[in-house]
Amino acid sequence: MPKLVRLYIRQVLIGYLISAAFVSLLMWFNVGNLWHLVTHTSGGWIALLMLFIFNGVVFAGVQFGISIMRMAEDDNDAGRGKRITFATPTVPQDGRVAVRTANHKT
Repeated sequence: MPKLVRLYIRQVLIGYLISAAFVSLLMWFNVGNLWHLVTHTSGGWIALLMLFIFNGVVFAGVQFGISIMRMAEDDNDAGRGKRITFATPTVPQDGRVAVRTANHKT
């Protein structure tokens, strides 16, 4: 199996484990009276399953994205290029600056 596919499967499993922990904590702390809604309605288990699946998709995608972005090589080489410095414009001591416009002839 290619390394990228193995990495993807591992990150998806981790994402679904995080989803299981997240949904368990939602139920444990009874956020929005969720425990009562799931246990006292006929389709509560479907809502719980959907909550787990959809959060798993989100967490798996984020987990995979983070793992891919962490694979990037560091491009911070101090020896590359030259720093260009620009001379700062000087302003006369009295603070007046001459301004010319395109329409004005001097």
